[in-house]
Amino acid sequence: MAKISLNGVTKSYGAVEVIPAMDLDIEEGEFIVLVGPSGCGKSTTLRMIAGLETVSSGTMTIGDRDVTTLRPGLRNCAMVFQSYALYPHMSVRDNIGYGMKVRGVPKAKVDEETENVARILSLSEYLDRKPAALSGGQRQRVAIGRAIVRHPDVFLFDEPLSNLDAKLRVEMRVEIKQLHRRLKTTMVYVTHDQTEAMTMADRVVVLRDGVIEQAADPITLYENPANQFVAGFIGAPSMNMLEGRLEKVGEKLHFRGPAGTDFAIPESRNVAASPFVGKPCILGIRPEHTTDHGESLPSVEVEVVDIEPLGPHTLIVGLAETAKFVGQVAPGNSAVPGDRCRIHFDAEKMHLFDATNGDAIR
Repeated sequence: MAKISLNGVTKSYGAVEVIPAMDLDIEEGEFIVLVGPSGCGKSTTLRMIAGLETVSSGTMTIGDRDVTTLRPGLRNCAMVFQSYALYPHMSVRDNIGYGMKVRGVPKAKVDEETENVARILSLSEYLDRKPAALSGGQRQRVAIGRAIVRHPDVFLFDEPLSNLDAKLRVEMRVEIKQLHRRLKTTMVYVTHDQTEAMTMADRVVVLRDGVIEQAADPITLYENPANQFVAGFIGAPSMNMLEGRLEKVGEKLHFRGPAGTDFAIPESRNVAASPFVGKPCILGIRPEHTTDHGESLPSVEVEVVDIEPLGPHTLIVGLAETAKFVGQVAPGNSAVPGDRCRIHFDAEKMHLFDATNGDAIR
């Protein structure tokens, strides 16, 4: 296990800076997930930790070693890629043990380590098979096994589940998390899938254009996003965002949208929101905090565009205040495309953002 520290680390390709100065500490034994949209710099950051990309400036340490200019083979990091990168002509046994073999580890030790890892990853019965005879999930476990036998200080995962179908992705998420609990090794995991990030990480680092927008545990990201970008990126379906203004009505503060949405915000928000009275702001409402019942709750009028029945609930997809809006309602809701209906929401769960910079008002 080892702590990883990035201190003012940047990455440029010629005149194009893709990672501005980044400061990030990953604690020993922590499972960190780097997440963000395509091109945000998450894989580049991972490859810099691995030594596959050079650092343009700044310093990087793993444990007590400065590895900024150290070549990959000396960093004691094991990387698992999106493509399994297995040798097709070798058996599972030989794929797992190949790295030890070329380093001159005695055959008895190679066999012992291979058998142990195969047992951990439920691969014992497949040791004599070739990769072509394995499922996608089994191949990925072989790739992970090949990394485990190196006994690295750090595991690096670069979108390892993106080639798997939905069911296998769920199973492998559980297996990798169990593996982390068993090995207690520092792990850095890159994905564009925020569900993977939320379900696997001790801490999630949300990136945009090479900048860390927020780094926190999954529940904090979900309940207290630092800004509109994080709020919209975390959660599925995405948070609804409605433009409007804060106005003072008597002793209360109201959110008012241009198309008629008007409700009093909870008194618990008054102190934080008072400086924004008369200014444009963004109202954020997660679909799971909406309902087609509860007439005492504030609501928005939605023009229904589509209906998505999902079994335990139904999603109404439409337009509210000229913006896309997704409401989660009871499965028996009778709305059809073209209808206009009212979607109620829990104001205590709402979010407010400064329209000028996207920062959370809290």
